[in-house]
Amino acid sequence: MKRHPHVFLFFRSCDYSSSARLPHAGEQLAQVFSLIGVEPVWIDGKVRSFRVLPLEELGRPRIDVTVRMSGILRDCFYTCIELLDDAIREVAALDEPPDMNFIRKHALQGMGTARIFGSRPGTYGNGVSLAVYASAWKEEADLAEVFLRWNSYAYGRDNFGEESRETFSAQLATIDLTFNKTVTDEYDLLGCCCYFGAHGGLTGAARALSNRDVPAYYGDTRDRDRVEVRTLAEEIRRVVRARLLNPKWIEGMKRHGYKGAGDISRQVGTVYGWEATTEEVDDRIFDDIARTFVLDAEMRRFFEDENPWALEEIGRRLLEAHGRGLWDADPDVLDGLQAAYLEMEGWIEDRMGDTGGDVQGGAVRVVTLQDLEALRERE
Repeated sequence: MKRHPHVFLFFRSCDYSSSARLPHAGEQLAQVFSLIGVEPVWIDGKVRSFRVLPLEELGRPRIDVTVRMSGILRDCFYTCIELLDDAIREVAALDEPPDMNFIRKHALQGMGTARIFGSRPGTYGNGVSLAVYASAWKEEADLAEVFLRWNSYAYGRDNFGEESRETFSAQLATIDLTFNKTVTDEYDLLGCCCYFGAHGGLTGAARALSNRDVPAYYGDTRDRDRVEVRTLAEEIRRVVRARLLNPKWIEGMKRHGYKGAGDISRQVGTVYGWEATTEEVDDRIFDDIARTFVLDAEMRRFFEDENPWALEEIGRRLLEAHGRGLWDADPDVLDGLQAAYLEMEGWIEDRMGDTGGDVQGGAVRVVTLQDLEALRERE
């Protein structure tokens, strides 16, 4: 264990459906309680309060925890946020040795007791996924800046969204690891861009601010008798093999024609998002994606007939990954991808007819926050 144990967790990283909050049945709150050394107090089948475990009973130090919550959790389940904030503040106030209570230790060092952060009140999302899909970044520090600007609002008891950039930055710089989890097969790492934007964006921001590697982990409690914790890289490999590159899944998508082609493209874009934010995607995964969807003649005909724009997006994201140095492509795969992309351009130009304008041609125009600020100054 490191000298200043500090974990970053998520209370569901996605904002698109409040139902994502319900299946975990309080698991994530229970995990945070366990790390800081408290337990829930149940009354009439509901958690009404908490009990701080004495160090003698706990048998280990209290681990400092920072939480990034979703906007839906904030707006629908704020009592959970207040309960957790109460517990954190009470633990920080305990008269215990700092090396056995890292929340207290960091609070005494000037970090305060704010540990729950999210987007600005009234807004949703994490910002990073938008920047990645718009190619609006040049280097890791740009995505870290987006994450900070979007998510540095503190929440708790009597504190609803106070902008706390310095506090949030200080905590990110001390993070030892990041963690998120799944409880159902309904959602996985490729299910929504919010996942890589939140967990990936946070991990990238912590690495940029601390100037060191911060490991990322993913928990799996789908089966209570086979609970597992994997590295993020292992989880990405598992999900890509089980879903995106699974022939049965691909055939199922093909039956949906235009929509299925779009869903394939969206999931490839999510794989790219994880690599852009964390660089935890194996080169072989991108090689296999290119071979499966771009270099395979039968798949190209499917996309040409149903949705050529979806395949163009896949090809452009792969070329962007290679161009940014995120993917060390197999030379034969890269040559085939470049040739196939020219073919895709031909499809799209033919379908444009008399419509004016240029085909994007695989080019990516990068616009960063600094560029936007310069444009505003000219106005």
